[in-house]
Amino acid sequence: MHNMIQPISSQQLAQILNQQPNDIFLLDVRENNEVEICKLPHAHHIPMNLIPLYLNEIPDDKQIIIYCHHGIRSLNVANYLIANGFDETQIYNLNKGIDDWALTIDNTMVRY
Repeated sequence: MHNMIQPISSQQLAQILNQQPNDIFLLDVRENNEVEICKLPHAHHIPMNLIPLYLNEIPDDKQIIIYCHHGIRSLNVANYLIANGFDETQIYNLNKGIDDWALTIDNTMVRY
């Protein structure tokens, strides 16, 4: 029933953010209180439950990389975007979420 959402690793995302951050739309679907704890550079924040209201703010001409805390909510949002006409080849889910980023890329980031 569901398409296989393409995973992207923290290492792959770090490389993109270092080289061409403007080529992607990095979407943070966590809650406001989570974003206050930690966030990724260049991210656009739209909480998961508000995605239907802000679909028109998500570009359909860029690769979209979605993240949350551990990768579950972002996977749900990825499936929702595809169900609403976004190109599945342009949608990526940050594998293991921002928690993995804190573990593998930025050890100064606060974990929760």
